[in-house]
Amino acid sequence: MLFFFACVAALIVGYYTYGKFVDGIFQPDANRTTPAYALRDGVDYMPMPKWKLLFIQVLDIAGIGPIFGPILGALYGPAALLWIVIGCIFGGAVHDYFSGMLSIRNDGASVPELVGEYLGMPARHVMRVFAFILLMLVGVVFVLSPAKLLTGLTGVNTGIFVGCIFAYYFLATILPIDKLIGKLYPVFGALLLVMTIAIAVALLLSGHPILPNLDFAVNTSPTGKPMWPLLFITLSCGAVSGFHATQSPLMARCVKNEKEGRSVFYGAMIIEGIIGLIWCTIGLSFYNSPEAMQAVISTGSPSAVVSQAANSLLGPVGGVFAIIAVIILPITSGDTAFRSTRLIVAETFKMDQGPVLKRLLIAVPLFVIGYIISTQNFSSIWRYFGFSNQCLSMMMLWTAAVYLGQRAKLHWIASLPATFMTAVVVTFIMQAKIGFELAINTSILIGIAAAIVAMAIFLVKFAHPKAIENVR
Repeated sequence: MLFFFACVAALIVGYYTYGKFVDGIFQPDANRTTPAYALRDGVDYMPMPKWKLLFIQVLDIAGIGPIFGPILGALYGPAALLWIVIGCIFGGAVHDYFSGMLSIRNDGASVPELVGEYLGMPARHVMRVFAFILLMLVGVVFVLSPAKLLTGLTGVNTGIFVGCIFAYYFLATILPIDKLIGKLYPVFGALLLVMTIAIAVALLLSGHPILPNLDFAVNTSPTGKPMWPLLFITLSCGAVSGFHATQSPLMARCVKNEKEGRSVFYGAMIIEGIIGLIWCTIGLSFYNSPEAMQAVISTGSPSAVVSQAANSLLGPVGGVFAIIAVIILPITSGDTAFRSTRLIVAETFKMDQGPVLKRLLIAVPLFVIGYIISTQNFSSIWRYFGFSNQCLSMMMLWTAAVYLGQRAKLHWIASLPATFMTAVVVTFIMQAKIGFELAINTSILIGIAAAIVAMAIFLVKFAHPKAIENVR
């Protein structure tokens, strides 16, 4: 139990120390006009209060990632807790901070445009494709998972809930951001935080041994899967997640003052890390063994774990509210995933999004594609999502590193986690069934080599003192 509280304390201290350190390196300008005022359009660009931005950002980035990811990560053992804490403070929160602040500095640009601005046009084209694929996968995953949970609560056919959720997503995608998202998210956020704390307290008082295994060196995967790199692909939201880079620009278009960036972007990631810690601890403590939890997951998805743990720890009524809170997470990320996709497509083809007909021109085809993807196998979608997600995080971290390197600032805060994530994604695609299916040892060597080469190229091309002369 003490270790759990130590992890939570570490995340909070990380916000006030390392978060402040990162903010100081970026140097936000309180006198700089933000896109919320400079480009105000009443649809996507409009100033909003900081407390509301923080609630929306938490719900935007959270999805099912900080619940499903930590549950699946718990199968590998308590090392998952360390990855949440270390990854969140030094990787994920830095990633989210720069994806938001660089968007503010570039007129609220989406992540493909940010990557292209600092890494060049070829990278922009690659990121447009990657971001589009990732967001479509996210949107679909975040339809299927809440629909299955709602079916478990009501017994109503999953297909009916899929249709209802898609209908809500469509409205949230085309309406001005303050109409649905701005009004509903603060309420949803309050419910989420209350029920997350409630289930954590219920676990601590339940009599279950809290974190009975703290042997961080042992991989407890019931299926024998290697911890490296799979833990770092599986457990993304809650530690490091590229999906967040697609969401931060939504709030970057609504921030009143650059000084609010640390709270809105770095702070939201710390809150997600705490949510991830709670669900990972449930996975490590509620079941007698990883095999027992794997058996529950095998019946469908991690949603079965959520349902079982919530009902057992909080009783039928409390369990329903907890499950509803969990349902809110994917729904409030799925809608903004489709909204972000609309904006990325609009930026790519230079389409003004003020007129509603132009928003519909993009949104309708997106939802047709999303529905087609939703008919595919959930586990297959999740594997592709995990790889695409971490590729995007890698690219965003390198973008932040280039921004800092060109300005002779301390780029290591971004370049080191970027190097780490390079090793993760290359190793994964080398050994995965969706990749090259090489032997794990060979894949690890290739992954390490790729990370070293990437760092070397960065140091020579972007961190060299002369690179400062090329700053625009």
